[in-house]
Amino acid sequence: MTTGGRNTSRRTRRAASATLALAFAASVLSGCADFDESTASPFTPEPTIQSNAEVAPQNPQPSTTTAPPIAPRGPLGPCVDADPAVIATCLDTTGGLLTLPDGNSGLVAERRTGRILQVAPGQIPVEVAKIDVDGSTDGGLLDIALSPTFVEDNLIYAYVTTGSDNRVVRIAPGDTAKVVLGGIPRGANGNRGSLEFAAPDQLMVLTGDAGNQAAANDPASLAGKLLRVRSLAPNAAPPRPDVVLSGIGNGGGVCVEPGIATWVTDRTALEDRLQRVGADGTVTAPAWTWPDRPGVGGCVAVQGVVAVALGAGKAVASLATDPGTGAITTPPGAVAKDTYGQLEGLALGADGLLWVSTVNKTAGEPGPNDDKVVKIPMPSGGGGVD
Repeated sequence: MTTGGRNTSRRTRRAASATLALAFAASVLSGCADFDESTASPFTPEPTIQSNAEVAPQNPQPSTTTAPPIAPRGPLGPCVDADPAVIATCLDTTGGLLTLPDGNSGLVAERRTGRILQVAPGQIPVEVAKIDVDGSTDGGLLDIALSPTFVEDNLIYAYVTTGSDNRVVRIAPGDTAKVVLGGIPRGANGNRGSLEFAAPDQLMVLTGDAGNQAAANDPASLAGKLLRVRSLAPNAAPPRPDVVLSGIGNGGGVCVEPGIATWVTDRTALEDRLQRVGADGTVTAPAWTWPDRPGVGGCVAVQGVVAVALGAGKAVASLATDPGTGAITTPPGAVAKDTYGQLEGLALGADGLLWVSTVNKTAGEPGPNDDKVVKIPMPSGGGGVD
């Protein structure tokens, strides 16, 4: 999940994209992280918060420049789209998506391959990291988030599925990946999750129910929760996470309006939901529900509008919120309806446009250039199709 209106930590990151490509090009990360589950904990399975996970590095030729622009001659090439809104094509089914502070590039995760790619209009995608994941279910590389101090530390956080659990890892250039939070239950389904920073020392982690709704309501389990992980200094072991919200179905996305609210989307057997947690921690009934279950995914919250990517709904829903209470009283509008297929990742660019990624290879009807990242207008609110 996340993305943000992505949130302040994502909109104000000031590192240039060339710095990102250079930092990671010399160390593409692969391998499956191992961790110790022996530490006593009130959670079941036991979470592990540690920094000794091993991911074997590779060493491709370093590059000091971004990829050259795509400049086809004659007919369009197989991975060049005539639609000017398309940023990147020929991706595997996507996971998380975020934009970078240069205003023209972003990072997109491939759920099944574990690759993190830097993408920009008119440029060939550049692989900046790769994590060994288990994408055989609905899990894999599910979301990514940049460190709030990315300009200094170049750290990327990722929510991933392994053969034994779901976990949050931290990736640094030239280093092995570190497990931030492990032991999140893994199931045959319900593995989806999302990440978003609410403050420099607060990482919000949305976990799926792993196909077990009883676990989602069990305070001793990490499944089906919105968690707050604090004190994320690279060399520090943070305390056990706080449970902010329980009873989550299959996780969709989490997005933060700084100082106002945290919004969460999830999918249940009866309905899809948008839930709100106020800045004071107040949790109310779901702000909106979709009985037709359109497959809610990533979200962006900004200036009284919450935008939500829809999979089966093949659109971005827009919901206007009351500035005082956060209540939603009008039906959602929609943008990009039936234009790009099933949508998943969502992020806000510096120019105010939304970046959205598709999941047609596994959830929809893929075209020859799927999957993609595209730019669309930020919707203004509910009440119709824009």
